[in-house]
Amino acid sequence: MAAIRSKGTKPEVYFRKLLFSRGYRYRINSKQVSGHPDIYLKKYNTAVFIHGCYWHRHEKCKYAYIPKSNEDFWNRKFDANIRRDAVVQEELKAGGIKCLIIWECTVRQMKKNGEICEKCMEKVENFLNSKKLYLSI
Repeated sequence: MAAIRSKGTKPEVYFRKLLFSRGYRYRINSKQVSGHPDIYLKKYNTAVFIHGCYWHRHEKCKYAYIPKSNEDFWNRKFDANIRRDAVVQEELKAGGIKCLIIWECTVRQMKKNGEICEKCMEKVENFLNSKKLYLSI
């Protein structure tokens, strides 16, 4: 578990490169924004989180399994992560900051299939230009 990074993960870097190639400029791990989002788009007042399906418990995802050993520990840890994510989203909402969640499994699909990548990026661009406060892809 020591090899698992919290910043600069492969899905995060991939998504950042996509945004940059489309002309979006951002801050990485901005400490001024609640929850220290992976990406913060100041122009669009949007915090982007690239969530790992395993750690943040993506519902109905094959990557969000529970280890067989020490299940009580893992359930407590995962529950704490879910609660912390909910608190951060509420803080962002209260501050009027839009929240975009990109799941690891979505990034994997985007890497494999260009059509899926285009559809996801269209959703992201529509969200950035809309009044909605929350989107999970």
